[in-house]
Amino acid sequence: MRNKLQNIAKILRKRPTEAEKFMWRYLRSKQLEGLKFRRQEPIGNYVVDFVCYEKKIIVEIDGGQHCAERDGNRNRWLESQDFKILRFWNTEVLKNAQGVWEVIRKNCLSCDSPSPAPPVKGGEDL
Repeated sequence: MRNKLQNIAKILRKRPTEAEKFMWRYLRSKQLEGLKFRRQEPIGNYVVDFVCYEKKIIVEIDGGQHCAERDGNRNRWLESQDFKILRFWNTEVLKNAQGVWEVIRKNCLSCDSPSPAPPVKGGEDL
């Protein structure tokens, strides 16, 4: 399963949405107090859009393909691993980048989680 998720993550990194490309330009340059984000990162049985392990914050950029029920199950599992999930719509990222960036910044600065190793087991199937 781990290799399957790593392959999916690799494909997703090669084919980001416009909103994901836009957000990655902000996150990759460590503009948030030097915090490191990873993109399309496998965690458990899921691949998240962006994660900062140091602060245990996940940033998800959602388009029309997202299913609320499936996202709910996924969120519950990720939150059980002590991650905080910030969700934004594609259009929100593209039309209100400053507002989205401010929400991410405030959450990163107010969160003092240690940097654990990423979980490898658990979660639900893709």
